[in-house]
Amino acid sequence: MKSIKTSPHVPTKIEVKEVGINKIEITAYPFEAGYAITLAHPLRRLLLGSSVGFAPIALRIEGVAHEFDSVRGVVEDVSHLIVNLKTIRFRVKEELESVSVDYKFTGPKIITGEDLANDLVDVVTPNIHLATINEDAVLSFSIIVRKGIGYVPSEDIRNVIPEGYMPLDAYFTPVTNVTYETENVLVEDDPNYEKVVFNIQTDGQIEPLTAFKNALSVMHKQMAIFNSELDIEVPEINNGEEDHPEIKMLSQSIDNLNFSARCFNCLDRSGIKYLGELVLLSEDQIKNIKNLGKKSLDEITAKLEELGYPIGKAIAEDLTALLKKKFSN
Repeated sequence: MKSIKTSPHVPTKIEVKEVGINKIEITAYPFEAGYAITLAHPLRRLLLGSSVGFAPIALRIEGVAHEFDSVRGVVEDVSHLIVNLKTIRFRVKEELESVSVDYKFTGPKIITGEDLANDLVDVVTPNIHLATINEDAVLSFSIIVRKGIGYVPSEDIRNVIPEGYMPLDAYFTPVTNVTYETENVLVEDDPNYEKVVFNIQTDGQIEPLTAFKNALSVMHKQMAIFNSELDIEVPEINNGEEDHPEIKMLSQSIDNLNFSARCFNCLDRSGIKYLGELVLLSEDQIKNIKNLGKKSLDEITAKLEELGYPIGKAIAEDLTALLKKKFSN
């Protein structure tokens, strides 16, 4: 029997797990019935449409007048080269909004994405083919790489690029795939609560967790307009540190990790009470835990691998700072 409520249940649990290269799974629960999909759908839209990335927006090839032309000694015609270029994913260095990059290649050579990386740009898709140059041929070209969101057709770019450049359809979004599923979960004998599971993958320009955090930020900013006019009171749920999606998971006690008694006792005597404290330790620090034998070390290594935090994994600076603050209290 449902009880009478005066406000909807606020979800309290979130789990973040790496499931592949540039791919994570984020689980949040428990939501009231219908609330999970209400939040999940707009977040998916924001991830795909509002994530900031880089894309080539214009191309200039020496000796070429238009996209239907060809270059002597280059196997691909210009239109084919453009198609290949648009699939190569760049990342501009030094926080610049836009850069113009010049290239010159002499054949025979097969040009791939890794050949385009230099002091101005990184390429996160190094194996994508761009062009094949025959012997005694030269390919000289320049591209403009710019920061943006979503998709912008070449017609809208034509008036913002220098003369002599061909505009390109710009696919800025670094998020390549977002899916979500909702499941029922049991809360105090009520099976009608919901769990939402996101699977997010990026092309490597940004980490998927960063993309998710950015989407949440955009959603908050979009909705904040109502608060500015209507003076809505938003209750504080926590002191701020719990806002980080990994804090909940890393705050769990080592009691819950099912370590053997010997392994648990070694950690407990060393003052390690939480998963986050263990994750912050380097490999040498773990090995130097007093009385920790090889079997216990192997046990810890396997458990951290299983949880997505292998020993030596780099932890984001903001998360590290939050964990240190939390466990110093």
